Amino acid sequence: MRLTELLSPEVIRIPLQNNRKDQIIAELVDLLYKAKKIKNFETVLAAVMERERVMSTAMGDGVAIPHAKTDAVDGLAAAFGITRNLVDFDSIDGKPVHIVFLLIGPTEQSGPHLKALSRISRLMHREEFRQRLAGASDGQEVLDIIQAEERKYFSF
Repeated sequence: MRLTELLSPEVIRIPLQNNRKDQIIAELVDLLYKAKKIKNFETVLAAVMERERVMSTAMGDGVAIPHAKTDAVDGLAAAFGITRNLVDFDSIDGKPVHIVFLLIGPTEQSGPHLKALSRISRLMHREEFRQRLAGASDGQEVLDIIQAEERKYFSF
């Protein structure tokens, strides 16, 4: 499974329009809802926010990967955004976030969800990759950057 199979220009927003963690998450969930990747906006938003209350999904280095599992999705769904300004996301390193990758998975399927989280995390730990993403101007450029990185580091 490639991350580029989960993303499309319609679920990528550069720049994100909001400046607060909860608003950014809602904005990304809304992209998924409008793209018909999820069944119910409120259910998905509640699941992601509940996960955030347990522990922040900001992984450090300016990246957050909010995620949740819910019955309001049939398969993995993802959205991606880059903030205009740095945003407090309660990160483990105390630093603000500007790259946000939202992942939603079905409740009964743990394997694909965990594999996608792992892949996102591994790619996001590469500083050069993060810098290229942060410099992207639109959804297609984000997809091209992710596709090139996946080709380098993963076999399919």
